[in-house]
Amino acid sequence: MLAVIVGASGLVGRECLDLLLERYETVTALVRKPLGFRHPHLVERRMEFDKLGTIEIPTQAHVFCTLGTTIKKAGSEAAFRRVDFEYPHLLAQRAAAAGGARFMLISSVGASAQSKNFYLRVKGELEDAVRALPLDGVHIFRPSFLMGDRAEPRSGEQLGIAMARVLQFALLGPLRKYRPIRAGVLARAMVHAAQTPGTQIYHYDEMVTLAR
Repeated sequence: MLAVIVGASGLVGRECLDLLLERYETVTALVRKPLGFRHPHLVERRMEFDKLGTIEIPTQAHVFCTLGTTIKKAGSEAAFRRVDFEYPHLLAQRAAAAGGARFMLISSVGASAQSKNFYLRVKGELEDAVRALPLDGVHIFRPSFLMGDRAEPRSGEQLGIAMARVLQFALLGPLRKYRPIRAGVLARAMVHAAQTPGTQIYHYDEMVTLAR
């Protein structure tokens, strides 16, 4: 089996890459900077993500998109949209062109193309765009706050995680989807989901179950 991953240096991407290297014969990591290690199953391809529309993806590959930023880090809404919509969409288009590919995408709880919130609207628009492509499988993951050791801590996210932890036992029923989730759990869910065709959206409970 062949896997392709973009965002391998990020919080979820690092966890996902470790799992992929255990399970796949070849894992191509599309990166802007060197990952800093070697592995017999790893093919590291350095590139600017503006060039994602030019790559060739193998037929029936499993493609993992773990890209994501914040408006604050990106610097503007336009820059955020480039990272969180344009790059993943280019990757999904190339996966669809390959034929028989499956696409695993990290989105966000509350994502909707009709949302008044810019962040959630972009996430929803990307979901719709990816699901419209002729892929063998589209697995969309909608986590709330992600827990793990980031190279660059996000103060707003850390505050949100702390609050969510305090309120976790109050997040019941429909509110359970807002519970924070560990990056490793999400990564395991993504790798397991890649084994099945079809389109599926996962929230907290589905991700935890899938990761077991």
